[in-house]
Amino acid sequence: MSGEPTRWTQATRYTDMWVDPDDDPRDSDSASPDGELPTLLDFLTSYRMTLRMKCEGLDAEQMARRSVPPSTMSLLGLVRHLAEVERDWRNWISHGDPLPTLYDENDGDFNGAVPDQAEVDAAFAALASEQAEIDTALAQHPDLGERLGRQNIAVRELLVHMIEEYARHCGHADLLRECVDGRVGQ
Repeated sequence: MSGEPTRWTQATRYTDMWVDPDDDPRDSDSASPDGELPTLLDFLTSYRMTLRMKCEGLDAEQMARRSVPPSTMSLLGLVRHLAEVERDWRNWISHGDPLPTLYDENDGDFNGAVPDQAEVDAAFAALASEQAEIDTALAQHPDLGERLGRQNIAVRELLVHMIEEYARHCGHADLLRECVDGRVGQ
């Protein structure tokens, strides 16, 4: 045996899925959102939830494990990175001085991702805080065509960029999680 994890899933009906559709908190039986803004926010919420799901049930060592050497990327690093990115998005829509970074500017969001439960807890707390802050800021600007901040970015463009960032990193999280314990993506 090579010591690599065996692929596994909680799903019982679709073995290539993370969970069965009936158990997936991202899916609902309700109709899809009406309108562009609710649709964009629904996609963003779903990708944010996907990232959290990819990290569920792992200990600090597993969260910090760099599964694809020589990359410095880990699930904990992704959580830290996305907390930093959420903060930076507020800078994009602000006219004030930029907020200070959360982590060392020299790839600290990945290099500082060490196997310590306090670090894991702090990363998830920072992510939740930064998500709430940008959500509050954007709630004041429901016009998707409105341009904000020094970069004069449209709300629509920012939301699409946020979705794209999470989608890309959820793909990374799929592979990282499978390397950690064999759990397949969805």
